[in-house]
Amino acid sequence: MISSMQHVRCPGLAFLETTSLPINYPVTESMMSCIHVRCPPRLWLGLAFLPKTPSLIRNRVLFPRNVFSCPAKFAESELEGSFSFRTVPPNLVAAEKEEAKAVLTLFLKKQGLSNAGSARIIKKSEAFIDHLVSRLHSIHKSHYLVGRELTTLEIRDALIPYLETLHEEYGDILVDVVESYPNLPVKVEEKEEEDIHKPPLPTTPSSPPSTILDSKKLKALARVTDPGPKRKLPSYVPYLAELGMDLELIRKITRKFPAFAFYSLEGKIKPVVEFLLELGIPKSQVATILTKRPQLCGISLSENLIPTMTFLENLGVDKRQWAKVIYRSPSLLTYSKPRLKVTVDFLYEMGLSAESVSKVLTRCPNIISYSVEDKLRPAAEYFRSLGVDVATILYRCPQTFGLSINTHIKPTTEFFVDKGYSVAEVASMVSKYAALYTFSLATLVLKWDFFLTMGYPKSELIKFPQYFGYSLEERIKPRYAIMVDNGVRLLLNQLLSLSDDEFDKALKKKLKKLDEN
Repeated sequence: MISSMQHVRCPGLAFLETTSLPINYPVTESMMSCIHVRCPPRLWLGLAFLPKTPSLIRNRVLFPRNVFSCPAKFAESELEGSFSFRTVPPNLVAAEKEEAKAVLTLFLKKQGLSNAGSARIIKKSEAFIDHLVSRLHSIHKSHYLVGRELTTLEIRDALIPYLETLHEEYGDILVDVVESYPNLPVKVEEKEEEDIHKPPLPTTPSSPPSTILDSKKLKALARVTDPGPKRKLPSYVPYLAELGMDLELIRKITRKFPAFAFYSLEGKIKPVVEFLLELGIPKSQVATILTKRPQLCGISLSENLIPTMTFLENLGVDKRQWAKVIYRSPSLLTYSKPRLKVTVDFLYEMGLSAESVSKVLTRCPNIISYSVEDKLRPAAEYFRSLGVDVATILYRCPQTFGLSINTHIKPTTEFFVDKGYSVAEVASMVSKYAALYTFSLATLVLKWDFFLTMGYPKSELIKFPQYFGYSLEERIKPRYAIMVDNGVRLLLNQLLSLSDDEFDKALKKKLKKLDEN
């Protein structure tokens, strides 16, 4: 449980939860790795520290020195008890910053900004970039514990939904949020929510229209705002609380999808929740699913959800894996049947068998969200031009087809060609290790540079491209150091792919041969 919360100023995260640090205490990089973050996305931007009657000066919030504790939990990133991160190597942090900048740049361009405009914003947003990286470390804490580095897709999938949430909340002033972080611009919504039951203040001409809530959202938020002794919250609030969804999270969902606040417990929410539980989905995951896709509660079970599931089962989804499929991609059940069929038909067109289609849809249901004509087919044509079997990559790593050809896939190919590999050799590498294209160029560069110091011929990477999938700091460097200390030489795949016991046996076997000679 949280015992106290302090307002700590530090690079990468403006407001952190600690149990003993005083205000403005200097936080070092090593201390940063041990800080436990436990606030929902809205609070990550400091909104938990808004005073009840904030003073406004030129669209800035003046934060008080004394702040209240934050009991709110976020279902997707909640941590039980304390947690300490291993210190992330500086070179990896630098690579992740570049990835975060790329994701933010693409997101800003998607909102209509030009290349030059996006670049200017990125230059002014170092603190926000650090914040995005620290969020990665919180969401994917288990990866860092085992020394596993994040792929580009994992970074994108973690940050884009967060940026979309911020855009939904801040609208046209999102750029101000990014540039001024952690000193946030005023968001009229916060003031309006607190004053819902007070006489409205007159709107001045200087108030930007984009920051004023429409009446529908305002009414929705009023239903899930703590009403005091005279009014009761909707009956679904205590019901959802039993699933681990506190009032703050319900309000977050309402901002994202206002219709959710008007759903009835017995007619809409409870039937869907019970249906998900019957599928074997844990309560904690039900909360995450509803947060990701609250629209599910507005869809009829008998007329839509169950028929869609039956349709997907006929297309190849393993019905024994529905719990995992829905948790990974709850939006899958909201797509129309024609949309679902188009993607499945494409998979068959690429040469996948019925069994392979079933496994792809089960392991990577997000592939349904990829446009066939804008994403899947162009990627397939590109890989085919390299001489790669498209069906093999689709089966082994369908996530690759969600990457941008011009900004990620082609530059990765060019990276290896620049290092002296032929296109045919690159094709051989990706055929053996389909996930090769999911790593950022920054990560590939770091591992390539170390590979050059190891004394192996470049042909070893053609035989064993999986080298790029191992952690440089947690696997490659330690194993290589042990091998060198023992004065022996192992093949690259032996060096990295063997378990610790098998690795020890291989070293002893090599040493024994040296002694015999």
